[in-house]
Amino acid sequence: MDVPFRSALRDIGPPSWRDGAAAMRGLLQRHHWGLALLSLPVVASVVLPVGYLILRGLGAGEEAVEYLLSARTLTIVGNSLALAVAVAVAAAALGVPFAWLTTRTTLPFRRVWLVAGLLTMVIPSYLGAIAFVEVFGPVGALRDVLAPLGVHRLPSIYGFFGTWIVLTLYTFPYVALPVRAALLRIDPAQEEAARMLGMNRWRAFFRVTLPQLRPALAAGVLLSMLYTLSDFGVVMVLRYNAFTRAIYTTYNSTFDRERAALLALMLIALTAVLVWIERRAGRQVTTYRHQGQTARKSPPVPLGRWTIPGVILCAGLVLTGVGVPVLVLSGWAFNPNLTSPIPLELELLVAQSVGVSAFTAVFVAVSGTPIALLASRSASRISRLIVGASYFGNVLPGLVVGLALVYFAANYLPFIYQTIPLLVLGYGVRFLPYSVSATRSALSMISPRLNEAARTLGCSEIEATRRITFPLARAGVFAGMALVALSAMKELPTTLLLAPIGFKNLVTRLWTGYEAATFALVGWPGLLLLASSAVTLLILLWQED
Repeated sequence: MDVPFRSALRDIGPPSWRDGAAAMRGLLQRHHWGLALLSLPVVASVVLPVGYLILRGLGAGEEAVEYLLSARTLTIVGNSLALAVAVAVAAAALGVPFAWLTTRTTLPFRRVWLVAGLLTMVIPSYLGAIAFVEVFGPVGALRDVLAPLGVHRLPSIYGFFGTWIVLTLYTFPYVALPVRAALLRIDPAQEEAARMLGMNRWRAFFRVTLPQLRPALAAGVLLSMLYTLSDFGVVMVLRYNAFTRAIYTTYNSTFDRERAALLALMLIALTAVLVWIERRAGRQVTTYRHQGQTARKSPPVPLGRWTIPGVILCAGLVLTGVGVPVLVLSGWAFNPNLTSPIPLELELLVAQSVGVSAFTAVFVAVSGTPIALLASRSASRISRLIVGASYFGNVLPGLVVGLALVYFAANYLPFIYQTIPLLVLGYGVRFLPYSVSATRSALSMISPRLNEAARTLGCSEIEATRRITFPLARAGVFAGMALVALSAMKELPTTLLLAPIGFKNLVTRLWTGYEAATFALVGWPGLLLLASSAVTLLILLWQED
């Protein structure tokens, strides 16, 4: 072989290791495998409870089908479905008018009504249930007020009716918030065009505006139903035999873990069906606004004679959802006749509640960022699968998450069993979707042309993300952190199952006081929990502004 031919072979020979590394980096950047690899451990933690349930469910053997088709199980399914549908319908009937009144009308003090009404979202539903029993129970405070009129006992609040009322009051903000956000984005020119074509204001709303609210309304209704199905405190306090109460009693009373796992799997299947229906009813569309585009605000609609009904609706929601718990808790907190042999230790309770919640918010934000980036940058099937799996924790009841992590920690990771990191992990599994959703929404509003411009100026993908994407998405990240901290601070079943021995926070002290009927232990911790949650809500509204 002559020398020129060898030289040509050498020139076109295998690439150097630098060329190979550059090619590999390009491949990883094009397909976002780096983000996928960072997301996999987080997603594995989220789907871990499902693996536990399947493992336990298989232990039931041939009796599984017989138990799932038994009259008791079918009754639980019917009870849960009836409650979820009833709460969703009522929450939509309250949430849509509330959002419209506080966004698009001349309602007096509408900003005040907005903040006060949304406070029901930060009040733990089990705390509301305890307050409602105290006021509206058969021998509650309202009975004492009506006693001079010959009323000696009120109708029972326990069961379906009371559970429905309480959950509706504490889930309607999940409908109102996305509907309000959609109302703020809708171009008023469309309604104006409908008015010019002869429609009156109400017909224009139902024919033009309401159809555009369908995705937001479907998302809010889904959140309301998922909250109802996963709720633990209200069904326990008001003794309604729904899924979570049945799972808890099956696990604790009969120690039948296999049947409890079968019930939990049925609950997960039901929530998966609801998520599929929501995807069909209203598809989420993410868009970003180019620089220079501005949204024209819709002029407020004069209410006229409907002003008084609008004020009555908002005042009724605030007084029942916020006023009743605050009054009951204040009465217990400032009543000198209520004493307890157990010290309150308020400083310790607040410090541990806020500290663990803040640590959880940071942990979840860091864990969820790769998933949010993957969701906003990649449309591959693997990316969609990873992102979809990360939302699975939103449909898992805290009870199920707690049982699964207790099992795996006790059997495979004993060094984290009964520790704060396990409690934080439980919170993370439950509330990861809040952080991912908020960060993903913020990233979807950032034009990809900004990163492309940075790349043409010599920035690497990582540097462009650090210097451009994250600063612009900072508000969404902080909003997600606030949501996670708020949710972790009031989470009950996960805390009861995963908290280390001797761990005390506001939630555990509240539940201890309720079970022991020692209301001196409920008043001040409940008020402090409400105050902490209200601060978190104000942070969220500040981020919105």
